Amino acid sequence: MQDVDIKTREGTMDAKLFHPENQKPGPGVILLTDAMGTRPVFEAMGRRLAKAGYVVLLPNVYYREGRAPLPNMEGSFADEAYRKRIMGLIATLTPERVITDASAELDFLAAQPQVKGHRVGVIGYCMSGSIAVHMAAAFPERIAAAASFHGGRLATDSPDSPHRVVGKVKGELYFAHADQDGSMPAEAIALLEAALKDSGVKAQSELYTGARHGFAVEGMASYDKDAAERHWSKLLELFARTLHA
Repeated sequence: MQDVDIKTREGTMDAKLFHPENQKPGPGVILLTDAMGTRPVFEAMGRRLAKAGYVVLLPNVYYREGRAPLPNMEGSFADEAYRKRIMGLIATLTPERVITDASAELDFLAAQPQVKGHRVGVIGYCMSGSIAVHMAAAFPERIAAAASFHGGRLATDSPDSPHRVVGKVKGELYFAHADQDGSMPAEAIALLEAALKDSGVKAQSELYTGARHGFAVEGMASYDKDAAERHWSKLLELFARTLHA
């Protein structure tokens, strides 16, 4: 793992970079954290992807608020003060900022000699599932695949709802929904799937029965080992199809 700094139009983004153990070139992947930001469990996920042969960038999505790890990022959403803090951080990630950061991340990976190919994969969890979709729509020629795991608010009434931009995507999309997830109820899944079908984008949307929001991230109260391993299988299959062409 290597600590790196990436210049953006709004400052300096701190990030972690993971290389395959054999030091061979590999496709680039951007690993986006959930709402609680950069922490050891996502570093472990970065190492697992690197072991599978990918050059993985783990950016601090909240770099405007300070370098990772930010203070007071551990807690329970049952605590109103904690919930307000985290939701406030999420609100700083406007669509405009997402695109600014994505451009810098993509340029950084493109400049790395160990990154093979010019198209990358993006993975989002929780609130960053929507970020992954917006990135794939904004940079269709550069993002070959984007995956969202227990992503929330992927199809809403908002003008900038992710489901409204899937028609701009040229890569492949994968969505894994927890069937016990209030941030992505059945009617929202149906709306997303209708948008995917209408757009003609290559996509897969699956329901993980019995899983809760956060099932893929070890250490979360909702972590589900079986669902998490399914997520890894689906993710690696997606990247095998799209990043090694």
